[in-house]
Amino acid sequence: MKRIFIFSIVASLFFTSCSGQSTSTTLDEQPEAIQLFNGKDINDWTPKIRLHEVGDNYANTFRVEDGLLKVRYDGYDEFNQQYGHLAYNTPYGYYFLRVEYRFIDEQAKGGEGWAWRNSGAMLHGQDPQTMLKDQDFPISIEGQFLGGNGTDERTTSNLCTPGTNVVVNNELFTPHCLSSTSKTYHGDEWVTAEFLVLGDSIVQHIMDKEVVLEYFKPQVGGGSVSNHNPDVKQDGKLLDKGFIYLQSESHPIDFRKVELYDLSPYKDDQEKLNKVIQNIR
Repeated sequence: MKRIFIFSIVASLFFTSCSGQSTSTTLDEQPEAIQLFNGKDINDWTPKIRLHEVGDNYANTFRVEDGLLKVRYDGYDEFNQQYGHLAYNTPYGYYFLRVEYRFIDEQAKGGEGWAWRNSGAMLHGQDPQTMLKDQDFPISIEGQFLGGNGTDERTTSNLCTPGTNVVVNNELFTPHCLSSTSKTYHGDEWVTAEFLVLGDSIVQHIMDKEVVLEYFKPQVGGGSVSNHNPDVKQDGKLLDKGFIYLQSESHPIDFRKVELYDLSPYKDDQEKLNKVIQNIR
């Protein structure tokens, strides 16, 4: 099993990974998984769909059926760039997030080509109550989910940056998206994506126990977000916490697990934080 070790170097957190036999680490204190999706309803979540007010779950886009959180478009005449986002009502800063998802069926009429089998988990997102009616995406860091077409390679757990920037290889990364090194997941299979988020220091995207993307210092900046309140977009401000969103971009998707381990109690004890992460993994 692959492990993550945490070291402090010049006031920054850097991670290295190594392969080998794992040994179990016991702790007097170990966080329990918080089930953000309870399998019954979305009462702890707030929808925000473009062209609609905060809290309006237009056309029952986000729904719970058969124990799954589903994103559907049967109530749409045409998608019409009505990008949707479902925000969990509690913000987090230090955490390990696990999401299980699958793409199914056909894309909604009017969905853009790039949005075919495309969704995501938005990290460090702005408060949904601060999003304007016509705003397309929350200012956030997106862990992008993409499905394959059965033939071509198409990585998942990529990075997209609506209204944000990150640091990659010690340089500010300003393009909108960055591909991960993940394999391609074709068809309607269930996929597990994991994210290690440590405040404004580092974010790792993890697939099949391997780190497939890593970046530092998430911050407000750049473009790729429109019709937002300019007072909310404070360019250069580091993002050390925020809201977690699930995305609706015109292709039906199911979520069967959205769980989070709150790491904030361990953020000042680096050794314990490292051990907790190993146990969660």
